[in-house]
Parts: sequence; structure tokens; C-alpha cells
Amino acid sequence: MDTIEKIEALKKRTKQMALRVIKMTQKLPKTDEARVIGKQILRSATSVAANYRAVARNRSDAERISKLSIVTEEADETLFWLELLVEAEIVPITKLSDLMAECEEILKMTSKSLSNLKEKANKKRE
Repeated sequence: MDTIEKIEALKKRTKQMALRVIKMTQKLPKTDEARVIGKQILRSATSVAANYRAVARNRSDAERISKLSIVTEEADETLFWLELLVEAEIVPITKLSDLMAECEEILKMTSKSLSNLKEKANKKRE
């Protein structure tokens, strides 16, 4: 798989994750706590997808690093909110484990890509 194919595949995965989060939040209980966490997770998960989509359009390494930094931060935040839903006993782990695993995988991939991009940019400066 070449770089463009990898980018396209991850674009699809981040969008699918955002869609899964949208569907999950629609099923959350109608409590104040669930609503607050639901809004937060909607913002962070959709930001992952939107900002990763922008990574492919950026023209410079600096722009890619900036957007990928946002993606990584938002993926970590999404994972945090998912963990909070479980630990606050709002949603059972059995219903979120697959989504949490996908989010964690996306976080690892984007973190690695960010690290590689930063390393590449540093080598160019030398």
C-alpha cells in the first residue's frame, strides 16, 4: 500500500469512527451527564475525521504537522470521553470496547505518523 492509499484508508476509518460516535451518542441516556459527555465526544470524534481529511490537502510539512497534531490530540480526547462513559457507568464496556479499540488504533497510527513527519522535517532543517 503506497502513501496515498494509506491516507485514503485512514480518511475512511476516521470518518467511520465519527459516524459510529454519532450513532452511539444518539443512544445515550437522556441524563445531564450523558448529554454533556455526548457533546464533548461528538466534537472530538468529528474533529478527528475533519482534520485528518485536511492532512491530505496540506501543502507543506508544517501544515501537515499542525493538522496531524490536532488529529492526535482529538483522538486522545475521544478515547478519554469513551473511557469516562464506561467508568461513570453510563454505558457498559461491552458496548464500547470495539469503538474504543478503533479509537486507540487511530491514535497510535496518527501519533506514529506525526512522529515520522516531525523527524523528516527536522532532517530537512539539518
